[in-house]
Amino acid sequence: MALYTTIHLYNVPADRQQEYSQWFEIHHQQQLSSLRGFCNAERYEIADIQIMPDILQPWQFMTVYEFDTKTPEIDLPALGPLLANARDASLISTDTAERIYSYEMFGDWKVSPNWQQDKPLSGVSIILGNYVAGHYEAYQKWYEEIHSVEVINVPGHVGMKRGELSTTQVEPKHYCPGDQLVLCAQQTDDLLFTVKDFSARARGVSPSGIVMEPRSNTGSFARTVHYFNKISGEEFWPGGIAYAGDLSVYEQEQ
Repeated sequence: MALYTTIHLYNVPADRQQEYSQWFEIHHQQQLSSLRGFCNAERYEIADIQIMPDILQPWQFMTVYEFDTKTPEIDLPALGPLLANARDASLISTDTAERIYSYEMFGDWKVSPNWQQDKPLSGVSIILGNYVAGHYEAYQKWYEEIHSVEVINVPGHVGMKRGELSTTQVEPKHYCPGDQLVLCAQQTDDLLFTVKDFSARARGVSPSGIVMEPRSNTGSFARTVHYFNKISGEEFWPGGIAYAGDLSVYEQEQ
């Protein structure tokens, strides 16, 4: 078996966002539970705080799907028709921003002492990155042995897992600008502090006195970074009241 992560990046029309939440929490989760190899799905919204504020943030929402499968070519594409249901019901914006990328992960979460096992994540950040051609092994060594440890020990950062673009992708397929996925987990109620201290450690000016190693020249600058806050879960159900609407519009024909 091997771990795979599919990230769904998208926007939702402003007047359909509550409806999308209801679809995701009830109908979509029920359908996902029947997929072979499916482990988990969590939904996130773009954070106001970004470590690289000049980078465009074209997606308001991201869903992260986790699979553990030995046949990704069979199991991952089964997600496509489920997302098509939401697209056909106009729950996903037709602004051409939607992207679906699947990655074969190198391993599960690598966590730091910051991780509080009894508490949920507050959010995640993703890097769609690349290595410099001809320096794959050196890039992986730097990230695994040095940079990942530095990053997950920043206050508020608690874990990281990485992967590379899978040969199996979910329809509709688009060019992916990042061959390497870096998924970093947060547990913090002060993301601004986390981002500022991360930047300060990298520049050697953190009040903590901790200085990160210089960035490896094996890592390409062709990368984008996106911080998201977690939004899936019980917070979508005011007062704990379950949704009683008609979800049949999303049903697939049997």
